[in-house]
Amino acid sequence: MAFDAGMLRFILHEIESELKDGKIEKIHEPVSGEIVFQIKKDGVKRLLINAGSSAPRICITDEKTENPANPPMFCMLLRKHLSGGRLSEAVQEGFERVARFTFDVYDEMGYPTKRHIYAEIMGKYSNIILTDDTGKILGATRIVDFSQSIKRQILPGMKYELPPPQEKTDILLADKAEICRIVEGADKDRSAAKFITSSFMGISAGNAAQIVYEAGADPDSAIAETGERLADSLSGFADILRSYRGKPYLVRDHDGVPVDFSFVSQRRYGRDFTEEVCSSFGELVTKFYRERAREERLRQGGADIIKLLANAEARIERKRAVQTEELLASEEAEKFRLWGDLITANIYRLKKGYDTAVVEDYNTGEMVEIPLDTRLPPAANAQKYYKKYTKAKTAGEMLRRMLDESADELLYLASVRDALSRADTEKELSEIRKELRQSGYGSRVKSDKEKKNTVPSILRFETSGGYEVLCGKNNIANEYITFHLAERDDWWFHVKNLPGSHVVMRCAADDDPPEKDFNEALTIAAVYSKAAEGASVLVDYTKVRYVKKPPASKPGFVTYSKNWSATVTHNKTLADSLIKK
Repeated sequence: MAFDAGMLRFILHEIESELKDGKIEKIHEPVSGEIVFQIKKDGVKRLLINAGSSAPRICITDEKTENPANPPMFCMLLRKHLSGGRLSEAVQEGFERVARFTFDVYDEMGYPTKRHIYAEIMGKYSNIILTDDTGKILGATRIVDFSQSIKRQILPGMKYELPPPQEKTDILLADKAEICRIVEGADKDRSAAKFITSSFMGISAGNAAQIVYEAGADPDSAIAETGERLADSLSGFADILRSYRGKPYLVRDHDGVPVDFSFVSQRRYGRDFTEEVCSSFGELVTKFYRERAREERLRQGGADIIKLLANAEARIERKRAVQTEELLASEEAEKFRLWGDLITANIYRLKKGYDTAVVEDYNTGEMVEIPLDTRLPPAANAQKYYKKYTKAKTAGEMLRRMLDESADELLYLASVRDALSRADTEKELSEIRKELRQSGYGSRVKSDKEKKNTVPSILRFETSGGYEVLCGKNNIANEYITFHLAERDDWWFHVKNLPGSHVVMRCAADDDPPEKDFNEALTIAAVYSKAAEGASVLVDYTKVRYVKKPPASKPGFVTYSKNWSATVTHNKTLADSLIKK
């Protein structure tokens, strides 16, 4: 859904309560149009403002970003004016998608002054604008000159002006009588949802459809079908906004993919969708865009990897089908050996020139008809069948070995696909490409300019009892933590019979971790695997000293012995809460 004015109202209310009077410690611009303020107040929190065209938003986030080595010019400008400043105000300009953040700072002469950040969350027209205490524009992520707009320019040195007002009713200022009057004056054959979005400010199409649904009608219904209930539903929606009684609702489809979010329940989706209430609006927005962004990032940045995996898996499956068919044919080996034995046993009864031999099978007592080569004597026919037996037996052994190897290759590709599903940054995609090149797929993935001696991407956790837990995000990282970071007496975990990450719990040789901490490490191994959310997962665990890597094996492939198994529940919420901040 769109990040509408109602959502912005709740987000700013949360920012005011959690970050007001907080001090700016760091400012980053991970990508163009996205600013992250690291603010200290009762701990360190991150305020994200994204003015990109695809996912503009504002929220408090716990998500860490990969920052460029050289900060962009606008980021440097923000650092110059805002570093060390305190957030004194976070307000919405009217009921529009414009937020104003006011910071108390000191100017170049050391005098106290103010700086303002205007965040315009308006789709492809989104922008982040820095002004001084008089409203003069100091800079912006998106400069708008006269060639781009004759109505409103965003240029350094100009006075900042709010976007032109819309000719719509502000639902926060309208009482129920006015709302009733607007509804009564509307064309009754008009779509109720479209009437709401065109008549009232700041209401997205999704929330408009929900308002119609709460009025007891289908979201596509005309105004006439809602009767007087539409005005009541609109009035109730306005009351939720005024009183801040909304909750952070996240809607997922039957596959668990986030499809919508809002501050009011979206019951209109029906039973095939689930609705999750997050702990905060910041968590709601972060979770929605993080999961959606991962899919988009994989679709774009990892397109070559996805194509490679799909082609490789299809090629292996075709090869396995042929090998399986040949293996079935090779299973006639025992028949050829039996025929050779029966010819040899009855050789005194056979002569050269016979085209068949009808003899008794001494195992079953049944008569067997054996084809013969008329050009060969009986002994040569027997040797011919023995050679066929040897050839078929050897082929069967080779085919079984080849089928095992192709099964291992499919398991390896599944582990790469599992790692790809959790890749969050371009660095992690580069590591997966590097791994595939090392595994013999080098000509089929694009080359990355890699830095030498880079540390693989790993996750670090801390259990309730203070034990450090390491988790690889791909096969290269798995080997790194298992064979480079881990000590012999550390505990090693891996989900049983499924692709997943290597997980290591660091502990001293004579240390016996408490059951709670051990279960938390088991849960991390379950979560960072192919296992489904909420499922009961069997996890193997052993000491690192018993984990070995076979020579010439694929990255991430290991064998282990003297292991135990335990069943835990896939609990992503628990695992996420243990990540080191």
